[in-house]
Amino acid sequence: MSFFQLRLKSEKFKKKLKIGKKVGKICKKFKVKFLINDDVHLAKKLNADGCHLGQNDMSIHEARKLIGNKIIGVTCHNSIKFAKVALKNKADYLAFGAFFSTRTKKTKYKPSLNILKKVRKITKTPIVAIGGINSDNYKKLLLNKANLLAISGYIWKNKKLKPFEAIKKLK
Repeated sequence: MSFFQLRLKSEKFKKKLKIGKKVGKICKKFKVKFLINDDVHLAKKLNADGCHLGQNDMSIHEARKLIGNKIIGVTCHNSIKFAKVALKNKADYLAFGAFFSTRTKKTKYKPSLNILKKVRKITKTPIVAIGGINSDNYKKLLLNKANLLAISGYIWKNKKLKPFEAIKKLK
């Protein structure tokens, strides 16, 4: 299954809404699940398939009140403790990272590959690996029990490959 997460940190709500409507249509056309990063209200307004919550965003419980039975994923950084809390609150996926250096955002947390195996032992909930993922390192994450990969910079900021070419190298 494929997902697209709209991550527009510095845009105003109105602009996010305009972009989100267009991206949502494209996702629907190609049967890609459409998630909104950090903004449950935007996810509701766009009728997105779900949202991704950071540790400083609203709780899963509050998000569920707003968007109902949609996909809600949670950032766990490099913490089993955060993962256990997210699982207790019925998160649909757990996201860990940044596993590798990335220019997409500043990262304080760098989990080891071993955290993926440890989390897999306590849950069947999908695990997403984030951060600096490219065609040279993605297999390591999959071999260590990540179910999904969040790949941004390699696709959108690649100086050598256009987005479609970058994606093809990952298959």
